[in-house]
Amino acid sequence: MKPQDCCVLIPSLSPDERLPAYVKDLLAAEFQLILVVDDGSKEEYQPIFEEIATWDRCQVLHHEVNRGKGAALRTGFAYIKEHTAIEGIITADSDGQHTVPDTLNLAAEMSEKEELLLGSRDFSKNSVQVPPKSRAGNRITSCVFRVLYGRWLPDTQTGLRAFRRSLIDFMLGVTGDRFEYEMNQLIHCAVKKVPMRPLPIDTVYHDENKGTHFHPIRDSWRIYKLLLGNFFKFISASCVSTVVDLLLFTLLGLVITFLPTHASFLGTTLDMNTLLCAIVARICSATVNFKLNQSFVFHLKKSSGAAGRYVILCGVVMIVSALSVSMLKTLLPFIHPTLIKGAVDLVLFFLNYRVQRVWVFPPENAVSA
Repeated sequence: MKPQDCCVLIPSLSPDERLPAYVKDLLAAEFQLILVVDDGSKEEYQPIFEEIATWDRCQVLHHEVNRGKGAALRTGFAYIKEHTAIEGIITADSDGQHTVPDTLNLAAEMSEKEELLLGSRDFSKNSVQVPPKSRAGNRITSCVFRVLYGRWLPDTQTGLRAFRRSLIDFMLGVTGDRFEYEMNQLIHCAVKKVPMRPLPIDTVYHDENKGTHFHPIRDSWRIYKLLLGNFFKFISASCVSTVVDLLLFTLLGLVITFLPTHASFLGTTLDMNTLLCAIVARICSATVNFKLNQSFVFHLKKSSGAAGRYVILCGVVMIVSALSVSMLKTLLPFIHPTLIKGAVDLVLFFLNYRVQRVWVFPPENAVSA
């Protein structure tokens, strides 16, 4: 897509001279519109916005009070939808981290596809520009995102992103008013199967990123609350189901005493009353787990076929767990079987979450991400 078909949307709070310099360079690159959203900056910063507003192909919107980056982005998206016919939307930061050549590259890479392009910085050890805390934080977030949502995104915190006009309504529906909006955008795309394509960009940090408005504790909490929120719900549902299983097993053990005490099975003596208690308790707890995952974890509206898929998954997980523990016990005789089972079941727990999200409770039926 040509820059003449694109708008560059820049949310800004308390900018310095780098913002007008960046806007001038974008105008020279012939972008159709530069849309700046002043997110409640104080009076002393208004001359910068007033200057930009006088330039051709520039528009400045204002929030009376600081509402956050996510709110500023949605304000910009709504303006583009209601007042323009622009086909390409590029979001960029106002602190000088994004170069005009990289912005042009994202415009050029936009195709007819409905996808989210992500300008990805180099967070490898070879990049000397990246502050250590930024490198560590981004790598951890990328790994967590990969485990929970199945996509490896080398830069989950990039503000340089691009998409076509057809995705504006989708982006307006993404929640989060502050920095967590951008993480929620990635989660929504992963859940709703909107393709995301990373593109390499220059890694630019000014004075170790000391001018950022990102609050390391408050905003990190908001981001990880979103990133891990559903998984913690999944853990909670599993804990509730385990408690139900143990309680029912105990209570049924006081009631079910009418079967023969012992029976022979494959040369092994079984306590039939205990076996029946275990089966009934597991069926009930699995039903509770299914219902909790359906409504509480994955917010499923419809459940057509979900129960059958859930039963199949439970059976597969049980078989894989038993076979894996048995094989590893043979290969690693010096490790206690309980430790082996714990490690195997932990891996299967993460896989179980992913499979339930993608297959058992498919996202097209979900109320939200």
